[in-house]
Amino acid sequence: MSSSVSTSNRKPNRSSSNLVKKTSHSHHSSLSELNITPLLDLVFVLLVIFIITTPQMMNNLEMTLPSGKPPPKTNQPKPKINQIVVDAQGRTFLNDQLVTIPQLKDRLSQLQSDNPDLSVVVKGADAVDYQNMIFVLDVLRQLDITKVGLATAAVASQ
Repeated sequence: MSSSVSTSNRKPNRSSSNLVKKTSHSHHSSLSELNITPLLDLVFVLLVIFIITTPQMMNNLEMTLPSGKPPPKTNQPKPKINQIVVDAQGRTFLNDQLVTIPQLKDRLSQLQSDNPDLSVVVKGADAVDYQNMIFVLDVLRQLDITKVGLATAAVASQ
């Protein structure tokens, strides 16, 4: 017993004071670390809430799905589709009649006065000068004809 008393009365040497400092230093460093487990739990809960509520907010698209029944028959005639063809030489044809660009504009404007819902299909030859096609499309734009189709041909398989 006397030996234990004498040990406690001794002054601490340098090595024991360093040991105490190291212990206290490591104790402070553990306080500076942040436990992120509760934060991750919160983030995952918010993510699940967001995933569940977002589709309900975005589901305002109205669609009319087709039925299996054929469409009702109408007695209305099919609308006439006017064809404009530009051949390889740059000549323009409206419904198989040769026209110049100013004549094309005049005839299309007459057709549009008869039928405001005018439909046009434009077909160009493979070797046509691109500028001739631009002239035709520009006339259609100037007359505000919006129902325009571009005719294409299928490429033969080799």
